[in-house]
Amino acid sequence: MIFGGRSGEHEVSLVSATSVISALDREKYEVVPIGITQEGRWVSSARALQLLKSKNGLDQEPERFLAPEPNRQALITTNGPSGSELAIDVVFPVVHGRFGEDGTLQGLFELANIPYVGAGVLASAVGMDKIVQKQLFQHAGLRGAKYLWFLSKTCRENPRKVIASTERALRYPLFAKPANTGSSVGISKAHDRSELLRGIAVAAEYDLKVVIEQGVNDAREIECSVLGNDEPIISVPGEIIPSNEFYDYDAKYVDGKSKAIIPADLPKKVVKQIQDIAMAAYKATNCAGMARVDFFVTRRKYVIYLNEINTIPGFTVISMYPKLWEATGIPYRELLDRLITLALERHRQKNTLRTTYQPSSDWYKQ
Repeated sequence: MIFGGRSGEHEVSLVSATSVISALDREKYEVVPIGITQEGRWVSSARALQLLKSKNGLDQEPERFLAPEPNRQALITTNGPSGSELAIDVVFPVVHGRFGEDGTLQGLFELANIPYVGAGVLASAVGMDKIVQKQLFQHAGLRGAKYLWFLSKTCRENPRKVIASTERALRYPLFAKPANTGSSVGISKAHDRSELLRGIAVAAEYDLKVVIEQGVNDAREIECSVLGNDEPIISVPGEIIPSNEFYDYDAKYVDGKSKAIIPADLPKKVVKQIQDIAMAAYKATNCAGMARVDFFVTRRKYVIYLNEINTIPGFTVISMYPKLWEATGIPYRELLDRLITLALERHRQKNTLRTTYQPSSDWYKQ
């Protein structure tokens, strides 16, 4: 179990890890907690989760890491006894955000040849980048809200130009978002020019690119969970009733006032459309293991807008991904079992592929 990480979602990851570790069947799994501090240091001990929460005593823990070598498949101790290694059978990452959900950590798992839960390198990177994700969805014919994107450098150096371009193409209200964050970190809603100026300045602090997206008026926030590799299945959709004007960080995790309606009160035809789009989004991004797909649905005509896909959704006790599966008939502990089984299955498939090629001559030795 890997958690924490160098992102604005560090604290969310710790809460997700707490839930997963508590729910795993200890008769089937020996849990090895691996925490990544906000500075990027890896620690692993029975106390790792509590140490990251308290931020005390971390410097006294042995530093450990996964070696990017396919023949070891182990956790290496750098400042402990010589030759100290701990074999790892499968990794369950709940590192949200950059340096965890964006394909970087998945790339390490691939180099180390260790099975891991969730999407691969490509889908993780695409799922994290809101711009590339939207472009793929457009290519697949999946409707989303109108948007523009700008380099953060442009937002800082020439914000008036950004505003002028935006107001020509889009209408208020607007959302300013960093291209590569989750949990609504760095996102703000703008009703006018002054709010948009503040919003793009904040978003530019979190990523090299900024997305400005047109709000969908009178919309409901609907989410759907996907589970599987080659033959994924779809959960019932659920609706979020945010405690704030939109589902920001505080509304998701802090104030405890947001509500979830599961299943969402929608006509059967609309439910089927949402599930079909969720499946199409999952396949368009080459996803595997799991994902949560988010939508906006207008109240009066049920027009569906695909918002985004999340490849490592939250696993806290209030998170929608496990709650949607529970309502669909898969309880939390069984869901974790399935995810681990899917990780091992995909790893076996990958290891049947050829990784060498024998040339007809030794031309490369010349």
